Amino acid sequence: MAFVIDVAFVLIFVLVGRRSHGETAGFTGLMTTLWPFLVALIAGWLVTWAWRRPLAVVWPGIPIWLMTVALGMLIRTSAGQGVQPSFIAVAFVVLGAFLVGWRLVAMPFVRRRALRRTA
Repeated sequence: MAFVIDVAFVLIFVLVGRRSHGETAGFTGLMTTLWPFLVALIAGWLVTWAWRRPLAVVWPGIPIWLMTVALGMLIRTSAGQGVQPSFIAVAFVVLGAFLVGWRLVAMPFVRRRALRRTA
């Protein structure tokens, strides 16, 4: 479920970004923008073994965020897509808020459920 939430937030980031720049909402354009970040997100999940503790913030949440941004930008550059410093900054902030933020919001609920199991 956590992976699906991460994918959804990356998709929201791409959709909002494309819309704010007046780009078309077509499938091809969407996928062109999405795939570098999706590949980077998957790499982040694999490197951190995120499926073991998918809701944890420090590990894997923060590394997933950083890899999604850094590797996503490297892939975009390699694919000949534009990477401006302002785009990197926006991606860093927004994807951080999304990929780490939802885990922070979920943390009290996860802890409460864990406490109930041990009680």
